[in-house]
Amino acid sequence: VQLQASGGGLVQAGGSLRLSCAVSGQTFSSYAMGWVRQAPGKERESVGSISKSGGSSWLANSMKGRFTISRDNAKNTVYLQMNSLKPEDTAVYYCAASSRYIDPTGMDYWGKGTQVTVSS
Repeated sequence: VQLQASGGGLVQAGGSLRLSCAVSGQTFSSYAMGWVRQAPGKERESVGSISKSGGSSWLANSMKGRFTISRDNAKNTVYLQMNSLKPEDTAVYYCAASSRYIDPTGMDYWGKGTQVTVSS
């Protein structure tokens, strides 16, 4: 399965971005999806996951109320809507896939990341 994240960029604090991750190679609805981020000099951090159907999702506490994970199984795409961005959200964001609905840091397949930079 191949994953391609896009939508990153430079945004001012308080702004919004929507990341997309297009999946190809296998049946998209067979995979739970997740997002992970890694800031410079820091370890990878789970952002959240969404189940195969999209009926369940979770977000890390620091993102709740600001970020939303969704998916469109007809478009083979998972999204991360990020609102009220803060400079500490600056990181490379990766999407991941797994046959299991688990923490995204444990998922099996990873795409190349997309850079998100939030200026103060």
